[in-house]
Amino acid sequence: MDGAQGPGGDELLKVLAALGNPHRMRIVAALAGGRNYVSRLARELGMGRPLLHMHLQRLEGAGLVVGSLELSEGGKAMKYFELAPFAYTLTPSTVAEAAATLTTRQEQEKEPMKENVT
Repeated sequence: MDGAQGPGGDELLKVLAALGNPHRMRIVAALAGGRNYVSRLARELGMGRPLLHMHLQRLEGAGLVVGSLELSEGGKAMKYFELAPFAYTLTPSTVAEAAATLTTRQEQEKEPMKENVT
């Protein structure tokens, strides 16, 4: 998000939808304490890894968390997640500005065609 202007409508919807789930809010809260790897995070939250992965993908798609694959000292691949820097201010005017930039259904349907035209 650019500091000079608010988020676009599509971005804001993605962020709000990602945070509109109690599990994902708990994940963000847990990662506020620092980066963590999936297995430990799953234990701390009392959540299965497949469900945690699904929620982490949603948060990552909204740009709220960042994942990275790293090797442990024993050579085991471990997926770490951390919060991406973000700050959103919700006011009636920022919501109205974002709403004015929402992609219409017709624009979304045309988007793949634009990519193929090049």
